[in-house]
Amino acid sequence: MALIVVLATILGVDFVSERLEVEVGTVATADIVAPRADEHVSTVETDLRKEAARTGVDPVYDFTTGKASATADKQLREFALRVRPVDQAFAEGTPADQKETLLASALMDLPEPVRATLGALTPEKWATVRAESSRVLELTERGELRDSDVAPVQAALSGQMAGGLEPEERMLAADIISPLIVPNSSYSSTLTEQERTKRADAIPPFKVSLAQNETIVQRGEKITAAQLEAIDHYGLRNARPDVARLGGWFFLSILVVGLILAWIWRFRPEYWHRNNALLLIGLILVGTAIALKATSGRAGLPFIVPTAAAGILLAILLDAGVATLVMVVIALLGGALNPSDNSLEYAAYILVGGLAGIITIRRGDRLQVFVQAGLAVAVANVLVVSTFALLGRHDARGLLELVGASGVSAAGAAVAAVGSFAVLGSLFGILTVFQLLELANPSQPLMRRLLVETPGTYHHSLMVGNLGERAAEAIGADPLLTRVAAYYHDIGKLANPLAFIENQAGGENIHDELDPEVSAQVLKQHVADGIDAAYKNKLPKALIAFIPQHHGTAIMSYFYARARGLAAEPFGGPMTPEGTKAAAAIDERKFRHAGPKPQSKEAALIMLADGVEASVRSLASRDEAAIRAMVARIIDERLSDGQFDECDLTLRDIEKIREAFVGQLLGMYHQRIAYPQNKVVELESRRGTGTGTGA
Repeated sequence: MALIVVLATILGVDFVSERLEVEVGTVATADIVAPRADEHVSTVETDLRKEAARTGVDPVYDFTTGKASATADKQLREFALRVRPVDQAFAEGTPADQKETLLASALMDLPEPVRATLGALTPEKWATVRAESSRVLELTERGELRDSDVAPVQAALSGQMAGGLEPEERMLAADIISPLIVPNSSYSSTLTEQERTKRADAIPPFKVSLAQNETIVQRGEKITAAQLEAIDHYGLRNARPDVARLGGWFFLSILVVGLILAWIWRFRPEYWHRNNALLLIGLILVGTAIALKATSGRAGLPFIVPTAAAGILLAILLDAGVATLVMVVIALLGGALNPSDNSLEYAAYILVGGLAGIITIRRGDRLQVFVQAGLAVAVANVLVVSTFALLGRHDARGLLELVGASGVSAAGAAVAAVGSFAVLGSLFGILTVFQLLELANPSQPLMRRLLVETPGTYHHSLMVGNLGERAAEAIGADPLLTRVAAYYHDIGKLANPLAFIENQAGGENIHDELDPEVSAQVLKQHVADGIDAAYKNKLPKALIAFIPQHHGTAIMSYFYARARGLAAEPFGGPMTPEGTKAAAAIDERKFRHAGPKPQSKEAALIMLADGVEASVRSLASRDEAAIRAMVARIIDERLSDGQFDECDLTLRDIEKIREAFVGQLLGMYHQRIAYPQNKVVELESRRGTGTGTGA
């Protein structure tokens, strides 16, 4: 829960936006960006589009076909009344003097040249002019004739006359009907406003979509009404908390922390109860999240963050599986923190680079290893950004910038890892290679004490370390850890050196005078004394765990058999029924070590190496057959006693361990040439004078 809260706080630290003091027309002093991806309706833009739609409406007129027909009929009647005197003048049988009188009084508004044309017409021509005038008048009035178009239509009447009329006759016909041309369609402000309203209402609301961290206003720009509207939509002028966004970060934190814990519980149970390991994972995750949050939303800057250092550190301090899981989580966080247009690229950048570092790093015991890991991360990062550049995400300049950022990130990851892993290991009680190498130094105080106070135990520990290291190499365990743990597995014997035969130097064995149960307690005590000495000398806890595990719950067979034999003696010897019953009454638990059983391959190797070394040293003949038989017996005894039930040794591992022990022991106890005594003296004298060649 603490990790969830801390992680959510880091990711959502900006959920309370800073209040902006801006208005329309003010100049932005910095880039104003959208705090999240969202969409809103822009009233300003919508109103502009509605107004443009209203402005684009042409004037609307009140023309209808019914109105046109009525107007045409009325004007035709007016036309008939207008030309009636002319019709009478050109009627058959009208006297000449009456014709002149009628024509003189008809169509008084005609110009004099046109009246002359009228007077010169024949009745047949008049009939043609009259018919054509009526036709054009009806055609004009039955179509839409706006009041603004009357003058142009009147001017163009002569051009519409047909019937084979002469130009003067067409002009006469046009002048006759010109006064009768009236509009049948007038501008309607009401209809025009209705059309404008209809067009404006048809405009849909204009939606503005902004991605996270997309710029609303650039620095130095004057803020428009539309931009201010977007600013107000995100509440940037109100400085109010974005609860929804904070909730999203909180749920994401629950997901990633739950994923990590579930994976550890399922696949790494050895870390489940190790608070130091869980704290280390949490610390690295939180530290990386802070770096990701600090650089999120800034072009190119996130690619400089040395995220691969997290995977490298965890691979060295814990294991590659945990490191891979954490890199997946960090990639998820990195993608979520950066804008949607490059979130996939950045997540891939983090994950691929981190995996390259995890795969390349091994023990972290040499600077060269970190350099190789950094180079692998750089290559992986460059490949990722190049891939997305080929997919069209970057131009040539952008690619070059990201390639440079990739190199900086990889170098930073290597430097951060090499500079912090030893400190983190010491801080969280996790053994590192440097610590192990330091503890393996013979000048260490405990090692010096073993050499001076318990030379036999010191030699025994070195031999166990050699055996365990070779077996660890054979089965893929940690050779350095095995060797160093072997050096310190018997430091409890410093409390009572003479209780152990290797330190008695041929003197009296105190166990000859002790009860077997007492001897067993004395031997068991060296485990507790070793743990006390280890804590007093501040040995790492991971190393202290080997002290009780190297004996497990194994039985001290020598003292147990001796106790059974002594129990049977008062009843007539061990072969009598009474003696057998008495021997069976011996409590076996008093002769077993307290445990626990070996919890790791390395602890199992030290248990076997400890037993094998002591047993083989007691052999009178150390040829291959004797050594192989003794190694097989010790391994079979531990197997049948169930000492390896709690570690992950396989039968294949057991066989490899057997061969490794035999090979190492044969090298340690190789046969030497039996020189004659006089030859030995000669060789020793040569060695003393520096002229000998050695044996």
